[in-house]
Amino acid sequence: MAASHPPTVPQICATFGNDPTRLVDIARQVQETYGHVGPASIDAIGRALRIPRVEVESLVTFYSFLSKQPKGRVVIRLCNDIIDRMHGFDQVLAAFTAELGIGVGQTSSDGITLETTACIGLCDQAPAALVNDVPVTELNSDRARQIVRELRKHMDPKQLVTKLGDGNNAHELVRSMVRNNIRRHSDAEGGDNGAEPRIVLSPHAPPEALRKALSISPAEVIRAIKTSRLRGRGGAGFPTGIKWEFTRAAPGARKVVICNADEGEPGTFKDRVLLTERPDRVFAGMTIAGYAIGAHEGILYLRAEYAYLRPFLEMVLQRRRQAGLLGPDLLGKGKHTFDIRIQMGAGAYVCGEETALITSCEGRRGDPKNRPPFPAQRGYLGLPTTVNNVETLCAVTKIMEEGSATFCEHGSKQSSGTKLLSISGDCLRPGVYEVVFGTPLRRVLAMAGAENAAAVQIGGPSGQMVGRDHYDRTICFDDLATGGAMMVFGPQRNLLEVVHAFLDFFADESCGFCTPCRVGTVQLKRLIEKVMAGRGEPADLETMEQIGRTMKTASRCGLGQTAANPVLSTLKNFRPVYMGLVHTDPDGYRRGFDLEGAVRTSETLTGRASIHV
Repeated sequence: MAASHPPTVPQICATFGNDPTRLVDIARQVQETYGHVGPASIDAIGRALRIPRVEVESLVTFYSFLSKQPKGRVVIRLCNDIIDRMHGFDQVLAAFTAELGIGVGQTSSDGITLETTACIGLCDQAPAALVNDVPVTELNSDRARQIVRELRKHMDPKQLVTKLGDGNNAHELVRSMVRNNIRRHSDAEGGDNGAEPRIVLSPHAPPEALRKALSISPAEVIRAIKTSRLRGRGGAGFPTGIKWEFTRAAPGARKVVICNADEGEPGTFKDRVLLTERPDRVFAGMTIAGYAIGAHEGILYLRAEYAYLRPFLEMVLQRRRQAGLLGPDLLGKGKHTFDIRIQMGAGAYVCGEETALITSCEGRRGDPKNRPPFPAQRGYLGLPTTVNNVETLCAVTKIMEEGSATFCEHGSKQSSGTKLLSISGDCLRPGVYEVVFGTPLRRVLAMAGAENAAAVQIGGPSGQMVGRDHYDRTICFDDLATGGAMMVFGPQRNLLEVVHAFLDFFADESCGFCTPCRVGTVQLKRLIEKVMAGRGEPADLETMEQIGRTMKTASRCGLGQTAANPVLSTLKNFRPVYMGLVHTDPDGYRRGFDLEGAVRTSETLTGRASIHV
């Protein structure tokens, strides 16, 4: 039998109807087929889609999972976020490089590429990596060497999975070693008393929420969500019912629902668990949103790092269609038609920002857009669009199941319901915790076995770092607001190393469009390095605060507006750490100028050493 040949680039384009809005999907398919999206492929895509070549190349160079240069048949992407660094990243990387005989960014002679990448949503089981789309967890030096040896035998990353994780991680369409690490309320001794209510993580009654929604009018659905006081769980906390009301009222018959499953904030992994264990809740929430705003189409934007979940999620969608929970004539009531497609990301943190996500769904670089107009007015393809987070949509389903009053029984005055927290770092029990809003941070730390924490990063790098004098504050929108990430740092950690890691992440992930973010992140990173090296002056701290304020007020999108938070919050809450490292030069010279460092390159090039007096 003749060997089958891979599809040509024009054939791949035709599979997506030569539709320019599916350019991300086309580029991903070309990358997967040929190991890169090279110049010839870029030309072919441009011709097939009838778009300028520069648009294709711009997109390929924007997303980290795409490449113009050839990569190996197998790509190992080792996560390098701060939590992985705390748990042995350096040793694992050294083992990979030694066993492969290559450096980061290189490809071995037998076709294995080694890369590092930002958070892949596995901080609760770090160090972790993606081998192609297969997540491998809890790595160490020995396991890294073993992985390379096994790959050289079969070059099949799926064979690396020898022990399946819990829940749907063991499903035949997932077959992942990932563990959910779902935790309930635990007391300080680590017991599980089951006292916390489960709203988002509660078992799902498949048709109940949708049946109740369809039994009332769209306006009444929106009123129920408004009465529940549900606020978006992605971080911004905007009232969900008001967002839906704006979208429904926007002119135009065609509207769109988008679920933001681009969980890229380092330290966050709650959506990974919801997509694995509660996908019906997510899809039911999207369908209810579609009915409420008058939309017939929904898009689940799934981050590239969670591609291993896609076959399972597609199966869930198909199962819902067969049950009448998606597609034409929902539940046979003749009231609404709604369906959902999955849009894969391609590796870009900024796409977590809703306008950048929408742009990516349209087949372009994930560049944020100026607002107004807001997505509710003009979003996907210029249509009124509501963008909701995975956790938000799960809460919507619960509200329709049990009613707004029941939902409001939990939480605080300004923050109703519960919040999922992704806890990782220096704690005994990392994982996902569902707590009622208003829960003191000190109690959360006791649940996770982190009573000795010296500092806690609330809300990921874009949030704030707090110390022991803040542990009696509460988790809620009007106190310690968070999209879900909570990183714990013990007394042995150098907090400025943490700040530096966060700034390095933001500098790398900035789209580069606006000067405050593009330049500010780099300048802050350099100033932190200067302080850490013992060459900082008190004036440098003032400069950092000034840069941070400028970034907050002048940056185009949420990334730039929050990228200075690691510096600003630690300057506010841990200023003695900085003051212990900065000094005023008694001779009046700028300590920041490193003469030896400035001439080191020229010394190397000329082979001459400078004379230092």
